[in-house]
Amino acid sequence: MAKQPNNTSNQKAVHRYSLLMALFIIAGLIVLGKTAYIMFVQHDYWIAVGAKFESRFKPLPATRGNILSADGQVLATSLPEYRIYLDPMSWEPDSARREKDQIKRDSILHTKMDSMLTGMKRIIPDLDVAKTREAILKGRAKRSHSISLYPKRVTYIQLTELKKVPLLNLPVGKSGLYTEEFRRRKNPYGRLAIRTIGNLRSENDEPLNGLELAFDSVLSGKPGIYHKQKVSNRYINLVDTPAVDGYDVVTTIDVGMQDLTEKVLGDQLRSIGARAGMCILMEVQTGNVKAISSLSRLENGNYAEIDPRAVTNMMEPGSVFKPMSFMVAMDDGKITMNTTCNTGNGIREMHGRKMRDSDWRKGGNGVLTVPEIIKKSSNVGVSTLIDNAYASNPDQFVSGLQRIGIMEDLHIPIPGYKKPRIRYRRDNPDRWYGTTLPWMSIGYETQIPPISTLTFYNGVANGGKLVAPRFVTEVRRGEEVMQEYPTIVLRERMCKPDVLRNIQICLEGVVGKNTGTGKLAYSKYFSVAGKTGTAQIWSKGGFASNYLVSFAGYFPADRPQYSMIVCIEKGAPAYGGIHCCPVFKKIAEGVMAKNRKTNYEAAIDTTAHRTAPPMMQSGNLVTLSQVLKELQVPHHNNYRTSEGLAWGAPTHQGSVTLNNETATRGLPSVIGYGLRDAVYRLERMGVKVKTTGFGHVVAQSLPAGTPLKRGMVVKIALSMERKPQIDMSEIETTETASEASATAVAVTHPQGSEAKPKTETSPPSTVAKSEQKSEKKVEKKTAPTEKKEDKTKKKEEASPNKTSSSKEKGTLKSKTTSKSEENTKKEKPKKEDKAVKKEEKPSKKEEGTKKKDSSSKEKKETPAQKKVDSSKKKDETSKKKDSTAKPKETAVKKKDDVSPKTNKKQA
Repeated sequence: MAKQPNNTSNQKAVHRYSLLMALFIIAGLIVLGKTAYIMFVQHDYWIAVGAKFESRFKPLPATRGNILSADGQVLATSLPEYRIYLDPMSWEPDSARREKDQIKRDSILHTKMDSMLTGMKRIIPDLDVAKTREAILKGRAKRSHSISLYPKRVTYIQLTELKKVPLLNLPVGKSGLYTEEFRRRKNPYGRLAIRTIGNLRSENDEPLNGLELAFDSVLSGKPGIYHKQKVSNRYINLVDTPAVDGYDVVTTIDVGMQDLTEKVLGDQLRSIGARAGMCILMEVQTGNVKAISSLSRLENGNYAEIDPRAVTNMMEPGSVFKPMSFMVAMDDGKITMNTTCNTGNGIREMHGRKMRDSDWRKGGNGVLTVPEIIKKSSNVGVSTLIDNAYASNPDQFVSGLQRIGIMEDLHIPIPGYKKPRIRYRRDNPDRWYGTTLPWMSIGYETQIPPISTLTFYNGVANGGKLVAPRFVTEVRRGEEVMQEYPTIVLRERMCKPDVLRNIQICLEGVVGKNTGTGKLAYSKYFSVAGKTGTAQIWSKGGFASNYLVSFAGYFPADRPQYSMIVCIEKGAPAYGGIHCCPVFKKIAEGVMAKNRKTNYEAAIDTTAHRTAPPMMQSGNLVTLSQVLKELQVPHHNNYRTSEGLAWGAPTHQGSVTLNNETATRGLPSVIGYGLRDAVYRLERMGVKVKTTGFGHVVAQSLPAGTPLKRGMVVKIALSMERKPQIDMSEIETTETASEASATAVAVTHPQGSEAKPKTETSPPSTVAKSEQKSEKKVEKKTAPTEKKEDKTKKKEEASPNKTSSSKEKGTLKSKTTSKSEENTKKEKPKKEDKAVKKEEKPSKKEEGTKKKDSSSKEKKETPAQKKVDSSKKKDETSKKKDSTAKPKETAVKKKDDVSPKTNKKQA
């Protein structure tokens, strides 16, 4: 009986759960139904709504900062580039309007597609027109809103031109063109110092190496967030979080020194066929790296920066290590400058191996002092002294190397740089042999990159103060300095002062005019100190035939400003003094010449500057005032300007005053002006200007006040003299005669024929008789004869009175004095005009006289005759344009040309 209530309660629970289940099912069905209704029934509506208020968050890239040189020149910067897309679909929310708008868009697309692709091909030469057309048609079929028109990026200039081609030149809502902006890293100086500056991966602008990688967090900035929103048929970018642009990094690189270094090093590598070369130029006091280059030979024989070898090369340095060994020994009191070593014949057996000097085949050097050992780079001398001093405690020698700073970690801001490796015996006694110390003292058994070697020599030049190489001086945003990178001092004193001076003396002795292993680095302009080095490159199979030769030093030796190291990898024969010293010398002389500053103030006569003003000309007083202001010449401006100009002349009566000229109507006077001001003022008034001479204007063809006329021509004469004797009529006559002569020659003689002078017409009856003789005479004349005629005629024109009398007598001689030539230059045009008139109307008596003067005129035709003939030819041509021109010309030739018979008689 007790079980019935339990059954009832269970049934009620089942009913309740069933009811809840039914409610959930019904609710799910309603949600599904609503979803289906939205997806299928209201599909177009919600697509339109989503299109109208589409919002998508995107990262807003920050502009990457610039990398600048020491003098502010841009070494690396970011320029905008774009990907271009086409959206051919309509964005109208209403279906009916959208369908109508789509038909219109499709019509425009198909109508202008060919012209659009043609225009794009002109701007982007590597564009594949067929593939682009296919991509557009496929995208339209798929109703795509994003059709890529070009797989690569285009520049801003290309994008500007693309917006001018058909279809793409329509408004944004109709053309369908939209872009995606990127920033591409560019190096304005190409591959100059490319391994130091670094570069970015082209796909994603990820830094790969160099300062780009080391300072990526500073250069890259902080990206922001933005979203695109479609409003009224066009996208707008809404910035949610603004981007923070990157900072600029200021390096120590000098563009001029870097270019010089790469050029000189590259030329040397090509001339000797080396495998690679490195060069670093450093400022002594600051440690600023002014130039650094690491060139490697490519397969095609060219050289380029592939790896930053100058900071990563871990080869044995060779003999450039020897001064370090002697600095340690001197600082420990083991040797002095007077210590000697008997190097014998240049070969010495040390711990079972033979140590050789470079000149052992010549018999060696015998007994040498410490400076002589460095000067001759004796391997036997250095290894013997160091082995005798530290053989019992080699770790003391290594500790000394660490003390002078050669083992210091320089923290170079170039990823991949290497630290020097010099081992202690205590680190691994089993691998320390008797030969380790002697060979270590001459630059083997160690691995030191060139940048560390140079740091040591820079410390020697800097008075024992060891500073770390510096590549970056500051980080800034615009003109605001955000962070500075000061010079880092590694050692205030590398060694004792007397030891330092001894090492400097040794290095100076290496570079003598005709002595020392570094003699090829000697310069006649300044002193150089340094050390050569040659080391054989070790390979797995034993010593190879390649060498690392080097020269490290500083200049000027007496007042060091720069230190430098040059390293070259090449096959035998290889010598540091022969192959590296010339590079060092050329770069050093180029750098010193660049930095030379001449004190021009010492050459200024300050007294004359205070008492006498500079030469001034009339003209634009505004410009003259600016010049006087720059020259710091006291002056008073007493002029008024009109349209920014003020014409006048300066006066000097105790002080310089600039006054306006008196206003005149018509043509102004430009006498006293310079050529620029004169031409500018006259042509500004619509006057054509013809000039002759040079200097300032001394005469003009038309007087001041002449009414201005359209097409007016004014001739001006210039001279350096104050008051030259110049008559403008002479200029006009000369130009008129020359123009007439040119016109006559062009009309009378076709191309390829010889010019035939003409003086006056003759009766037609005389033409036939003289035609044959004239033609023969013209054929006999040559260019040299014409030159003689010009000279003779100048002499005849020098004295018109004498010429006329000689014509009457017929006894003009060919020998004329130099005085008549001078008179020719000074002859006035009035006399010339009289001569012209006389020749225009010759009498019968003069014609007879001309025949008698055949001996002097046979081959001597004067420039004046040519001018007169040409001017008359021009007049006759204008008056008589008939067929009688040619007979008249032949008649003239008969009058001017003397017959052969007369020539023979007078001969």
